[in-house]
Amino acid sequence: MLTRKLDEARQAFASNDAAASRQAHQTRSREEHRSGEGQYVKSIIYGGLDGIITTFAVVAGVEGASLSPGVVMILGGANLLADGLSMAIGDFLSTRSEQEYNRAERRREAWEVEHYPEGEKQELIELYTAKGIPEADAHVMVEALAKHPEAWVDVMMVQELGILESEESPLRNALATFLSFTVLGLVPLLTPLAALIWPALRPLSFGVSAALTAAALFALGAMKTRLTLRSWWRSGLEMLVVGGVAAATAYGVGFVLSGLQ
Repeated sequence: MLTRKLDEARQAFASNDAAASRQAHQTRSREEHRSGEGQYVKSIIYGGLDGIITTFAVVAGVEGASLSPGVVMILGGANLLADGLSMAIGDFLSTRSEQEYNRAERRREAWEVEHYPEGEKQELIELYTAKGIPEADAHVMVEALAKHPEAWVDVMMVQELGILESEESPLRNALATFLSFTVLGLVPLLTPLAALIWPALRPLSFGVSAALTAAALFALGAMKTRLTLRSWWRSGLEMLVVGGVAAATAYGVGFVLSGLQ
């Protein structure tokens, strides 16, 4: 729980408004810190970017090889489901493994604090003095912290091991990755699907698909600014360039290899 309004504090920082920052910190209505927000945004961006790029790479490669829209849908659909599930499972397993490791390290730190507190105190004093804190002040800080074992372990996890614990859900992370991959990955396939239904649209299919993909990439990049506080258009343009390079490469490979048919 925090005694400030986090969204207002972020906005104050982004606009370099010290008065607004003070107002945000003086707010006494206690709010729950949304610690998982950043993680889910990361999963959404990670899954969405991969979904858009890999699916459009299929579209571009098939277009470069001058294959039919039906081939686009078969390859794109297979990629959408197989890669989406693969990424979701990978996100789930990596998040759970990280949490298991963190819990094991916390148990070890708690055991050391209980059985060899003097050694743990000395470690923390050395860490503080290495940051430029005078040794006398470091002793005072550590002795005060040692009165609260749970908080002491929290600090040791961060200062000694560099582990910032979180309560994020591996299942929710995986779901966010899968949904963003499949939903945004559908964008490049919309016009090839329309071209299958209405053959007259085939000459325009690739151009419209490229435009929709570019718009989705830009929007995904702009979404990052919710957490990074960067310029939304710079972030969107950065994502667009990264995706454009991947798409151009896939198109070029398809064009070069089209003679193998």
